[in-house]
Amino acid sequence: MVRFFAEPYQIDEEAHLIHITGTDVNHIKNVLRMKAGEELWISDGENAEYHCTIEELSDEEILLHILYKQEPDYELPNKIYLFQGLPKSDKMEMIVQKAVELGVYEIVPVETKRCVVKLDDKKADKKVQRWQQIAESAAKQSKRMRVPEVHEVLTWKQAIRYAGDLDVLLVPYELAKGIGETREILKSIQPGQSIAVFIGPEGGFEEAEVQSAMEIGAKPITLGRRILRTETAGMTALSILMFQLEQE
Repeated sequence: MVRFFAEPYQIDEEAHLIHITGTDVNHIKNVLRMKAGEELWISDGENAEYHCTIEELSDEEILLHILYKQEPDYELPNKIYLFQGLPKSDKMEMIVQKAVELGVYEIVPVETKRCVVKLDDKKADKKVQRWQQIAESAAKQSKRMRVPEVHEVLTWKQAIRYAGDLDVLLVPYELAKGIGETREILKSIQPGQSIAVFIGPEGGFEEAEVQSAMEIGAKPITLGRRILRTETAGMTALSILMFQLEQE
């Protein structure tokens, strides 16, 4: 069953109605060609979802009737922030999509020294808008209760400052050794702690960047003996964390 998101002001629980406006109207009415009486799910972007039927359709608004409300536990107990070094080509689109499916809370694109891609402010804004659209689509598909935010592009120094307030900072690094130590670090993460995961671009991190992350408490970890592509490393780290943190 298809899923959409609505802001609190669109939801009238007393009247058992939800008012869908904006681009979702066209998607429901003209792309999916849904009709009155068909059912769909609406998430409030927090912790509640509504099973609804379509009551009325117009070009400006779709009116939904709420059948029932529930508060499922689809989200991870920890907020994971993926600090992703800007990759080449369109790899970031796939990274955003898969990271959302794996439960990431926020995605922070980062310009590091070895990034081949350099974006001016105008290009960066357009990219972030595109990545945010992909995040919303992936959130709908994967039954997320919220749409993860794609942050504006940060420099490495800005990213380090932004991550400074988070509880656990992890840097998958090809020079890190000791899978046993990595296991212990991951096991020590407690429910509710916020987690930063730093992933380098195709050329990896420079040692100075790893050192600056360690100075604010980041812990280098290993993802195994093989060298992973940037688009693989983030997904691997998130998959491990999802398995470690997922609660029954």
